[in-house]
Amino acid sequence: MTILTVAELIDWSRAQFALTAMYHWLFVPLTLGLGFICAFMETIYYRRGFDPEWRRITRFWMRLFAINFAIGVATGLILEFEFGTNWSNYSFFVGDIFGAPLAIEGIFAFFMESTFFAVMFFGWNRVSPRFHLTSTWLTAIGANLSAYWILVANSWMQYPVGMAFNIETARNEMIDFAAVAFSPVALAKFSHTVTSGFLLASVFVVAISAWYLIRRREEEMAKKSMKIASVFGIVSAVIVAFTGDISGVQTAKYQPAKLAAMEGLYKGEEGAALTVIGSLNPEKRAGDDKPVFEWGWSIDKMLSVLAYHDPNAFVPGFDDLVYGNEEQGIMSVKEKMARGKEAVAKMTAYREALADNDEAMMAELKELFDPATPKGKEFKKEYFDYLGYAYLTSETDIIPPVGLVFYSFRVMVALGMWFIVLFAGVLLMLKKGMITRWKWALWLMLLSLPLPYIAGQAGWIVAEVGRQPWTVQGLLPTNVSVSELGSEAVKTTFWIFAVLFTVLLVSEISIMVRQIKIGPDKVSE
Repeated sequence: MTILTVAELIDWSRAQFALTAMYHWLFVPLTLGLGFICAFMETIYYRRGFDPEWRRITRFWMRLFAINFAIGVATGLILEFEFGTNWSNYSFFVGDIFGAPLAIEGIFAFFMESTFFAVMFFGWNRVSPRFHLTSTWLTAIGANLSAYWILVANSWMQYPVGMAFNIETARNEMIDFAAVAFSPVALAKFSHTVTSGFLLASVFVVAISAWYLIRRREEEMAKKSMKIASVFGIVSAVIVAFTGDISGVQTAKYQPAKLAAMEGLYKGEEGAALTVIGSLNPEKRAGDDKPVFEWGWSIDKMLSVLAYHDPNAFVPGFDDLVYGNEEQGIMSVKEKMARGKEAVAKMTAYREALADNDEAMMAELKELFDPATPKGKEFKKEYFDYLGYAYLTSETDIIPPVGLVFYSFRVMVALGMWFIVLFAGVLLMLKKGMITRWKWALWLMLLSLPLPYIAGQAGWIVAEVGRQPWTVQGLLPTNVSVSELGSEAVKTTFWIFAVLFTVLLVSEISIMVRQIKIGPDKVSE
């Protein structure tokens, strides 16, 4: 297999996984948020003595939830299978850890979600109102529990903890489930991600309700739905901003190269400024003296405040991260590569000792890879923690695509601020009884429907593209994670999935539009 073919295989494998993940995330966030909105509505129906109007409203939004839920399952299943088909080296090396939360998600959370979904959707006249309400809540909770375990797995890739390397099997094994399941990165990522789903669902309900008001149909239903969605949405938007701040602090601590890409930071500095908006210089490279921005507007010391909650804190840039900064205690990539190669050499020595049946050497090397021994702890800290750097081809490989991450981050933040304004405006107009007075405002609500989807995709670009070149941060780079497949096979399935997912998306939109046009009267008994 030529170098070019390997490069193509890596690119097409990444493209296929990105395609599946991006389509999947078009369906998931609506499920996360709309399930709770339906639960809120049915709770009002239950507490108000089974008001038939609230039953109509609940069943209408529940129908849209069901359409989205059914189609979203298909992309999720394909996404998990791709770990085995396209990323078998990754799955072999860390599958014992990564697979555990995914197994819990499938056995427990998804089973719970799908079981109670059936009762929620089909059980209106078949079970008691209390049991039906409970099922609706458990469906919403189950969907978010599924998201939790998937995000635990993803967060471990960003911040690998709770593991030990087994030299005999050449695999990483979980030694601390709690460290994996409740890592600070996992908790922050879950909170940030699911509340962004709540926000998306709130915009969805507001936008569809605005359409009804524009058409002067179902005005009471639309106003009631808007009120619930806007309250839920503005609370979610504030939490998204708060958890985003927490994620920023963790990124500075555990993934400084990602933070440097988010801010276009090349030369680290104390009291680093935050670039609010700007145009990157496409010719800028680490180590040169070219300007970073063609133009930009920044706020002094704000990046240090956001990253470390200290206005005078040092924030490293790519020059520091690539070439090292002895004053700040930052090791160069060249030194990390050398240490990683030393770890690889010890692994090779163990295989040779095994082949020669040299039990003394095997015992010595096993102790070196055992983190429970003093030698093992020192070796892990000094060498094994840099294992992934051994497979880099250049010092600058640790720099992710700066432009894509930089601009995506600003799109995400700008839209997040807009959603707060949107929900506050809707609530104010509802309170003042002005919601139907300004048609342009209703159109603004309706046209905002695609924006949370764009914000969500931008957020995942920051999270996933920003951690390149790593599949597992610092431990396993992307170029050694792929399966040994022909690039043509991956390329062919990429286009098959592209067509399939597009058909699913178009089908979902067309079915939803049809149900929205029918309205709640036609979906209640």
